[in-house]
Formats: sequence, structure tokens, C-alpha cells
Amino acid sequence: MFDKLKGVEDRFQELERLLSDPKVVQDRDAYQQYICEHAEISPIVAAFREFKRVDRELDDSIELLHDEDPEMKKMAGEEVDWLEQEKDRLQEGLKILLIPKDPLDDKNVILEIRAGTGGDEAGLFAGDLFKMYQRYADARGWKVEVMDHHTTGVGGLKEIIASINGKGAYSRLKFESGTHRVQRVPATETQGTRRPVRQHHRFGGAHHAPAVRPGGDLPG
Repeated sequence: MFDKLKGVEDRFQELERLLSDPKVVQDRDAYQQYICEHAEISPIVAAFREFKRVDRELDDSIELLHDEDPEMKKMAGEEVDWLEQEKDRLQEGLKILLIPKDPLDDKNVILEIRAGTGGDEAGLFAGDLFKMYQRYADARGWKVEVMDHHTTGVGGLKEIIASINGKGAYSRLKFESGTHRVQRVPATETQGTRRPVRQHHRFGGAHHAPAVRPGGDLPG
């Protein structure tokens, strides 16, 4: 693992040299390619350098365990315990960062939401689901475009299809597909102060797929 990390760090340094080369800067395609690769491996390099820093500090603290001063030895022991835990945590994080990336992760998304069982309440829930995804997309700086939709008589949605465009959209949403369920007081009922409140089960289906151009290729 560490040989691979060293190779990634070497490549990172090479990319930094290339990105400062005037000839590369003038080549828009090459420059964009190097910029993307630099951004992709930057988190790995940052985590690896932090791991090496902690490892060095751990070695220094272990040396202090042999100090003749009892107070210094005690402080060094506490530092060693913390640094060993931090080193383990960083090493696990590096293992995750080295997992091969899904090639679809940076693709845009086609979002489909359909009301399930529950009548008007299911339509309202479908509308709530879409608003939730829309707010999440807005918070991440993604663009949402409605492609088709059908409303219900009470302001809900029978169905809506939308595109979500932005870096990492599919990686964040690909595990969201499936049936969504909520249980709460129906919005279509009025609640008296003394009558028992009826809870209603709402169901809605959401499907997320990477956006595909005609011909089968996947747009970013």
C-alpha cells in the first residue's frame, strides 16, 4: 500500500510541475486533463502526508519514553497512545481512498419519482421527496432541470422526471433508489383539538440513473 501511495505522491509532484509549465498552460486540453487528475489525487496525497507527519511524531514520542524525567515519560506515554490511535485512523482512511473509483461517480443523474400507494397523500409525499432532493442539490451547487411531471389535484405529484447536473451527483445519489416511506398526520385531514389524530402511511418510489446520451455514452 505504501509503495502505491509513494507513487501517487510522486505523480502529484509531477503534475504540479506540469501545471506550472507555460507550454502546458497554453494547451487547453492537456491543462484541463492535468487539473482534473491533480484534483482527484490531491485528497490522497494530503492524507498520506498527514499520516507521515503523525508517524514521525510517534517515533519522537517513543524516544521520549526512555527519558529519565518521570513526568516527561508520563507525557510521552499519553502522546504515544494518542498518536498510535491517530495513525491507525489515518491508515484506515488511506485504504478507503485507494479503493478504485466507480467510473460513473462524476456523471449527472436522471431522477424519477413516482407516487406509490396512499392516494392524494402519496402524491403529496412524492412532491415532498422532490423538494428534498432539490434542496440537497442546491446545497451542493448542482443544477436541477425538470424534464416532465404530472401533478395531482391537491398539489402533489403523480410523477416527475428531472436531471441533476453537477460533479459527483451520481456518487452521492446512486444508493437512494428504491421505495421511500413515511408515517405522519395526513395533510389532507383537518385535526380537531379533541379527536384522535390518524396517522397515514405514504409511499413513493425514487430511481436514480446516470445520464446517458443517445448512442450510449455517458455525459459528465
